[in-house]
Amino acid sequence: MTAFDARKLVGELEVTLDVDVLVGAYPDRDGPPGTPESVLGTLAEQRIRTGAIASLRAALFDMRSGNDEVLTLASAHPLDGRREPLVSPETVPPSPSDASAAGPMAAITPAVVPVGTVDLRDPVGAVREIDRLVPLGVKAIRLFPDEQGVEAGFPSVRHVARKAAALGLVVLTGGDVRRFWQPFSGLDAKVVFLDTHFYHLGDFLVIAADEPGFHTSTRLLNSPDALETVPPDRLLYGSRTPHYEPVVPLLRLATSGLNPHEIAAVAGGNAKRLLG
Repeated sequence: MTAFDARKLVGELEVTLDVDVLVGAYPDRDGPPGTPESVLGTLAEQRIRTGAIASLRAALFDMRSGNDEVLTLASAHPLDGRREPLVSPETVPPSPSDASAAGPMAAITPAVVPVGTVDLRDPVGAVREIDRLVPLGVKAIRLFPDEQGVEAGFPSVRHVARKAAALGLVVLTGGDVRRFWQPFSGLDAKVVFLDTHFYHLGDFLVIAADEPGFHTSTRLLNSPDALETVPPDRLLYGSRTPHYEPVVPLLRLATSGLNPHEIAAVAGGNAKRLLG
């Protein structure tokens, strides 16, 4: 029996900006260590040119030091800078099935867009951290409500939502879209819901019809017609590297019924538009 070759189906698709990338590890679950080097290596292997990266340390332990880690990483791998080879071909040789598809991308370190993380358990400190990050060039903040035990109706969420909307920041948020749309409603906010499941896609479409700034990640939209159901200008590619299998959303996008222009928009064009 011939082994399934996902890379062959993905073909020449390249993602120019992935909005859902993390560095760091979850202390209470098994998983990869999420070191910056390993995360960038995974992105390169999957032909992802740029990652919007947030810090799990900032989400779980300390906002400032975690965000500073991401800012340092972004300064070392800027969007407009020369990017050095990530690994030598001798260090990590491609498999025979992947060699032709990987191409030169596998030897290039992806660029980094820094995403600031705030702690919704500390709304006053969260807004203070946003004020610190914006002058440093941060254009997006990330919310981790599930990891922080915060519900959509908590005052802290609305407080941070208002601050982000007033500053024109993009909010990347986890949580059930059926609840977490509410703190952002009526604010003219730019929000990407990272955990929209295809079971809840109808709810997203209903709320997004009244909120032009609402967008969704592709990560969990893996049903046969999910990507094709969402307006293509509202879709952003997200992989949650390294804590989710990156091939799954990549394969779904590559084999979707979207036309090449729409695929390019989902694979990074929409994210670049939002992030400026």
